[in-house]
Amino acid sequence: MELEGSRKLWRVLEFYSGIGGMRYSLLKAAVNATVVEAFDINDVANDVYQHNFGHRPFQGNIQTLNATDLDRYNADAWLLSPPCQPYTRQGLQKGSSDARASSFIKILELIPQLLQPPSYLFVENVVGFETSDTHEILVEILEKNNFVTQEFILSPLQFGLPYSRPRYYCLAKRKPLSFEVPEFNNQLLRTPGPLLGQTESTMEKEQLQSAEYWDELLQACQPVDDFLVFKTFGKGEDSSTYSFHANDSAKSDRSDEENNVYFVPSSLVERWGSAMDIVYPHSKRCCCFTKSYYRYVKGTGSLLATVQDGHCLPRWHLWGSK
Repeated sequence: MELEGSRKLWRVLEFYSGIGGMRYSLLKAAVNATVVEAFDINDVANDVYQHNFGHRPFQGNIQTLNATDLDRYNADAWLLSPPCQPYTRQGLQKGSSDARASSFIKILELIPQLLQPPSYLFVENVVGFETSDTHEILVEILEKNNFVTQEFILSPLQFGLPYSRPRYYCLAKRKPLSFEVPEFNNQLLRTPGPLLGQTESTMEKEQLQSAEYWDELLQACQPVDDFLVFKTFGKGEDSSTYSFHANDSAKSDRSDEENNVYFVPSSLVERWGSAMDIVYPHSKRCCCFTKSYYRYVKGTGSLLATVQDGHCLPRWHLWGSK
């Protein structure tokens, strides 16, 4: 089945769909695809997904799925963003022995049993996944089932976006499909060059970890201000305030009272300001958000300073919503 270079509508399965980030990416990338089913066990995430796309994901334990179930979808591509806790330091890096890794391994083990396996797989996870035994299982199953892979650890900073969020990505194609730059097959890469069709040799790991390399990336990034959807200007340049909406084409009708619920109280700033990661509209970076954002101050994501009044404390606005 040859999909590349054609306008054939791809049929896509979205595993661990959450609120629909991967589906939204398909739309933004203008891929000629339709998500025929999404899967997530979280009721709240499925509520949001349904609100965003008018489709409620299959809710339940995906470990109950079998090869016959998946063959019915006749999917061309699978998108997978399995639980990251088994591979994080906080999760003790238990890998496949962590119960939260079981469903992903079960899905992989179904691939050899499929009569109609997908032509494409896309896997996303945290840095640390690439050194896990789950990763070894992934690569082994894909190789045995005629897939070729290219793997990456990339951050949005490398694409000019002011967001420090390095992540592991695996792209897999089932033969006879191939990558545009096949010399990078079966390698773990840390630059986006091969994704852009560039054939020059990749940078050495030492260069990629150097402060100079990341300083250059930051200089090339767009400012945070370019991604703040709504702006309400007061008197003077330093009196800008911001409100946010999930739909970037919508118009803001929030009142000041509604927006105020997102401001961080001055008492918290006075007590914990030194531990907060503070960014400004002109900043060219912000930190990765975690599930504990707004519950804990340190290490859970950046806060945005929107207004500065003389020598008074800034008004700190949560970068995101509760």
